[in-house]
Amino acid sequence: MSGVPEDDYRLLNTESTIGLARAAQRAGVRRFVFLSSIRAQCGPSTEGVQTEAVPPQPTDAYGRSKLAAEQGLAELNIDWVALRPVVVYGPGVKGNIAALMRLARLPYPLPLGGVTAKRSLLSVDNLADAIACVLAAPQPLRRPLIVADPQRLTLPGMITAMRHGLGRRPGVFPVPAALLHAACRAVGRGELYDRVAGPLVADAAALHALGWTPGVATEAGLADLMRTEMNGRGVEVEAIS
Repeated sequence: MSGVPEDDYRLLNTESTIGLARAAQRAGVRRFVFLSSIRAQCGPSTEGVQTEAVPPQPTDAYGRSKLAAEQGLAELNIDWVALRPVVVYGPGVKGNIAALMRLARLPYPLPLGGVTAKRSLLSVDNLADAIACVLAAPQPLRRPLIVADPQRLTLPGMITAMRHGLGRRPGVFPVPAALLHAACRAVGRGELYDRVAGPLVADAAALHALGWTPGVATEAGLADLMRTEMNGRGVEVEAIS
């Protein structure tokens, strides 16, 4: 990375994707599946329910580069689909989900009970099923599709599910969300609060209409993730979105 996000993400996420799609077109590939991101559509938190009908408004270089790649695919003569997953969780996950897992492992009660905003997450197994679904779809697609587990959880709900996987009680108590947000900003972690505690609800109805049936419920998936990590069987995967 050069340190210039707009240039780096344009090269890695936009130009490389379009170049690969052109090569796929020359090779006669029937359908090109691009793992985009919900960040092509919105920022780390947003009000309202995100669907493909909502005009995309990415807020950073990463999201803009993903949206630009989708727009470049639309100009090619190849059937394509851009999957826009929300934050993905699974064995070996990094980023914000890993930070929440560290919180859940702490032996102390956490002042998160007052956070009521809901967020959509996505099991890596459900993402794999979504890829299989769009590969098998008989009709041309040529569109973006949101991918998210049907269940939406609050931050304390996520911690509760994770601690359930550890065989522990929820251990959360209420502090006003505004006060917690202010405390995070005061220590320079306001962006982290937005990423894990702010609202981001995404609706994958369009993908469901193609026959996608996610088999992992979010609460059960987070509990299983903690059990897997506790047993030392995690395999590293990069978090998407």
